[in-house]
Amino acid sequence: MQAKAVANTVRIAPRKVRLVIDLIRGKQVGEAIAILRHTPKSASPVVEKLLKSAMANAEHNYEMDVNNLVVNEAFVNEGPTLKRFRPRAMGRASAINKRTSHITIVLSEKKEG
Repeated sequence: MQAKAVANTVRIAPRKVRLVIDLIRGKQVGEAIAILRHTPKSASPVVEKLLKSAMANAEHNYEMDVNNLVVNEAFVNEGPTLKRFRPRAMGRASAINKRTSHITIVLSEKKEG
């Protein structure tokens, strides 16, 4: 049985979120939360909130034991890009891409034995 949580169109670039997601993939839930709390990245609070949401889904929707949960899958896909322009020298403009992310965390119960 698996429980998941998805955060769509988060206003952080996917490559920045991937740095944080890679730290918790395959870890137990308690350890993952401890890692996120002590990681000084802007994506850490967002990923922690999503992890807690996945835990709540596992507990309430699938009646899984929270103490036995493991981060089975964690991945980040690119969301829509907001295109903005910044004024530059001599009346020119240059494009700025403000990227967004779709973050997914899948939890499963640790296998006994």
